[in-house]
Amino acid sequence: MPDEVWEQFVRDSERDIRTSGAPKEPSARARMVTERLRQQEARGELPQGWRAMPDGQRAGGRRDRRRKVWTAVAVVLAAAVAVVAMKPSLLPGDPFGTDSAAGSGADSGTGADAGSRSAAPLPAETAPETAAPGAVPGTPTLDDPFAGSPAARYADGAAGIVLPRAKAVGVFSKDQVARALEQSRTLLVESNIDRGTLLGATPEAVFDEVLDPRQPELVEDLRSWLREPGEDRDPLRMFSRFDPDEVRLVGDVVRTRGRTTFEEGRDGALEIHTDYTFVYALAPADPDATEVARTIVRRVIDLRMGDPAKYRATPGRLAVVSYDDDIGNSACFTHDGFLHPGLAWSDATGAPPSGPAVDPYDRSRDIGGDSEPDACGTVSRT
Repeated sequence: MPDEVWEQFVRDSERDIRTSGAPKEPSARARMVTERLRQQEARGELPQGWRAMPDGQRAGGRRDRRRKVWTAVAVVLAAAVAVVAMKPSLLPGDPFGTDSAAGSGADSGTGADAGSRSAAPLPAETAPETAAPGAVPGTPTLDDPFAGSPAARYADGAAGIVLPRAKAVGVFSKDQVARALEQSRTLLVESNIDRGTLLGATPEAVFDEVLDPRQPELVEDLRSWLREPGEDRDPLRMFSRFDPDEVRLVGDVVRTRGRTTFEEGRDGALEIHTDYTFVYALAPADPDATEVARTIVRRVIDLRMGDPAKYRATPGRLAVVSYDDDIGNSACFTHDGFLHPGLAWSDATGAPPSGPAVDPYDRSRDIGGDSEPDACGTVSRT
């Protein structure tokens, strides 16, 4: 065996022993194997070039596989970094404060409202708001009817009625409370969001599934008011309705924001409090008209499910304890059972608004308690 070949073999063997973590001094078996290989080499019994195995193969496939795995991970990380660099708001919580449009009053969406959805929708309201929302630039159009309105960031329709988690209250189980909360949601949806109701139909589900028939004064009054509205018989106290001969709804959604809470009342009753604002986009009934207006309706309704053993109540139905409303942009002192938004072409004969202007989007203020009985206020925006 040439000396340089033998020296290379020794160097390779020592290196492999060091990297394997084995003792630096070759064992007796290793020395025997080395001597046997040297003798077989001298007799020509080993194939030519048996020491010429490439380094990559001698190291084995595991290191190569590990290198490939880390290469793939590096590619994925690089792609993720590139995506975040282009849109940092994808990170939870927006740690870099990149969602600058969040306070602009727009949110994201599809269809006719897509233009006003340039910022994320507001989170669900879980506590009373502390101030009115800021000014929002923009002008409503048929394609973007909520532009220039805080409602651009409100939820769509029933999605804005987020119910609290149910729990047992008073004499009622968790399941009974959950059902009552769903009934309160049905009342709000059928009265203020359902398209049939908005165009003048009677919301039968309210009477058939929610309201307690053993509260006849209210139930019978509401049905009568819907049939024959008048000054003291106004269905708008509970229902949102528009005259389809006068206006048409723009788009497919009503924007909704508010909250529902509940607690135990007297004698173990379940008391449900609802406070919601509904924003409607409207245009003249003439299909060629392009003017867009908005009407804002805020409703505060208190409901009760009483223990039939202590209350004159129907099991599984809700009684209305109180209701109040605040309507922005509708003709004053009209009693035909419809809301009449202010439009340039309108010839509504209602009394002109008077009194101090209020912001119909300001959910931090109470409604009803500080207004004059015959007041017809103005709104600061629609």
